[in-house]
Amino acid sequence: MDYEKLLNGPQLEAVRHFKGPLLILAGAGSGKTRALTYRIAYLIDVHKVDPWNILALTFTNKAAGEMKDRVESILGCEASGMWISTFHSACVRILRKYIDRIGYESSFTIYDSADSKTLMKQVLKMLDIDSKRYNENSFLSKIGHAKDQLITPDQLESQAGYDYDKRLTAKVYREYQIQLKKSNALDFDDLIFKTVELFRCCDEALEYYRRRFRFILVDEYQDTNHAQFELIKLLASTVNEDGFTEHNLCVVGDDDQSIYRFRGADISNILDFEKSYPNARVIRLEQNYRSTPQILNCANEVIRKNAERKGKTLWTDNAEGDTVTFHLFANSKVEATGIADAVIKAHNKLDEPYKNFAILYRTNSQSRNFEEEFVRRGIPYRLIGGVNFYARKEIKDMLAYLRVINNPDDEISLRRIINVPARGIGLTTIGKLSDYSIEADITLYTALVHAKSIPSVSRAAAKIESFVELIEDYRKKLADGNITIYGLIDSILETTGYMDELVAENTTESRTRIEYIEEFCNKIATYEDEHDEDELSLSSFLEEVSLVADIDNYDESEDSVVLMTVHGSKGLEFPNVFLTGMEDGIFPGYRSINADNSEEEIAEERRLFYVGVTRAMKNLSLTAAKERMINGEFQYNRPSRFIYEIPRHLVKFIGDAPKPRAVSYSDDSFPDPGYRKPVNNVFKINNIFNDVKKTSAVSPCPDYKPGDRVKHGRFGVGTIVSVIPLSDDPVVTVNFDNGDVKKMKASFAKLELL
Repeated sequence: MDYEKLLNGPQLEAVRHFKGPLLILAGAGSGKTRALTYRIAYLIDVHKVDPWNILALTFTNKAAGEMKDRVESILGCEASGMWISTFHSACVRILRKYIDRIGYESSFTIYDSADSKTLMKQVLKMLDIDSKRYNENSFLSKIGHAKDQLITPDQLESQAGYDYDKRLTAKVYREYQIQLKKSNALDFDDLIFKTVELFRCCDEALEYYRRRFRFILVDEYQDTNHAQFELIKLLASTVNEDGFTEHNLCVVGDDDQSIYRFRGADISNILDFEKSYPNARVIRLEQNYRSTPQILNCANEVIRKNAERKGKTLWTDNAEGDTVTFHLFANSKVEATGIADAVIKAHNKLDEPYKNFAILYRTNSQSRNFEEEFVRRGIPYRLIGGVNFYARKEIKDMLAYLRVINNPDDEISLRRIINVPARGIGLTTIGKLSDYSIEADITLYTALVHAKSIPSVSRAAAKIESFVELIEDYRKKLADGNITIYGLIDSILETTGYMDELVAENTTESRTRIEYIEEFCNKIATYEDEHDEDELSLSSFLEEVSLVADIDNYDESEDSVVLMTVHGSKGLEFPNVFLTGMEDGIFPGYRSINADNSEEEIAEERRLFYVGVTRAMKNLSLTAAKERMINGEFQYNRPSRFIYEIPRHLVKFIGDAPKPRAVSYSDDSFPDPGYRKPVNNVFKINNIFNDVKKTSAVSPCPDYKPGDRVKHGRFGVGTIVSVIPLSDDPVVTVNFDNGDVKKMKASFAKLELL
């Protein structure tokens, strides 16, 4: 194979590097996946490394699947034995083999976020903690952060000192882990946490995988957290034949695309790679194959404002392309209308497929205006990041049956389906069974098995026994190989009467539920078709479902406009991108601007903007709105500071957007907008409030004046602070007696004068 003709210079260097730590700094669209896959192929093809000795880790099933397909395409054969998977999938495989060493059974269940929340509610009830004062999501977030940092409940307690809230979190964390173990379950954060725990306490397991994985490759290294860093470090410390420790570790990443700090990602992992591995080699991939020079210039100019970065400049041989545009719309509805107009025009006049357009936004809530406008205009679209297919009630119910059959100790799933469909086992009975299981120190399912001998539930004993017989019958059939997973779910739907109930209901909602169940059955059938008989198991199917992500379901061939958050778009590319909501307070958000560590937060937001910009291949449109409703009130924000960070010659301003030509500048950059101060006529745009006061068309507002006492249907009684007499509808600021200060349009607020 002629690698020299297939790769550019830096890519070839990265591919040819053999042993020792290697950091590939790969800019957006620079062919990092190409370099990574050819490196794997080169190890096998030239260095004769056994595929069995290679581990490649990434973050999504979609990325792992693409990487595996590419490697096999390059080699012209299947790379048998090689692990190319996500971090979590790899850890599940390891734990299935060795988790008994740390006190779990290999049939453990993986809890999703909804399951974890349900369990946390039970824990708070057990510990008599007021869930109104202490939110379960807050505890789960703190516990997840502790697991990312590999902090145990005991360690968290010792760090808490005399801090009551921290000590309470440690107490909840401890009980939460006890209940997880009792259910033979792991939550998502446990998958890596428990694998590191296993390797630290079981030399046999660690040495087995160290001997097996002689070469480790990690994609998107900038997104790793501390637990993932430790996992990699443990695995990559192998001792060679001469007794020396080798670190045959190749990591690929881009510090400029580190955008998951809120999930625990630690950018220092990539920034300090040479400190962790002093003899590391660093190779930069800076040639971009995706975007036009116009788009890259905007991205480069903004990201260089970040101080903490490795430093690189993207360049391309692609054609110059169109200038990046910025459009400031009157409000968010007009923004959606304007973008819809642009999409329809390009589709009808330029024959541009709908799938070539992506609408990116900072938060999911921003999608509503676009969805409404696209529905009204008949524009096909798909929303990535909405309600997950596997989070729907009917699918959760079916999965709960399968999970209980696979692992009867899974109490969360058991509670979900013990009376679904209704079989006369009410909440009172379940409560008594639960109390008995706690007193007897047994699982809830074991209590069900012995229901006849529990006096408090004797009336429901026959119904409980019937349910247990159903589960045990399925477990036996599955163990004996007398039923497939598809046959199992088909039998559950018929035997329990679940499907009959939906058919009898005969509503639009019930028919939709039936369609989703049918799609779930199709998923099972596809799974069974795609796996050899010796690979098929209920555990592996449930594992695959548990680890699926929204992006894994993204079908690039579907001809519809894509709506998604900038976070969700990472790793994707589109010919035409609209990066919307470019306003201070939206992007970057208020929390970032006002945070104690605002410089770090703004740097992360700037990296997120860089990611959004570099998704575009041919055309990039930046949009903002003068007026936007957020949480029930209208807000007026200046254009995002990131717009000001782009040199003015790189952006074309359209419509109501600020025109820099009216101001004389001594250099080629936009003026400092004075982020925390009033706009002060930047770009000759007056502050929106000053602007409207000077507009001759503005009509007075006789109904309200500062000092008036008013009543609002939701917020109660308050005092008007100010009135901005806009021509179409006055904007009223009210200081409510409950402490809230709200800014609303008069017609929307419907205030009653007192």
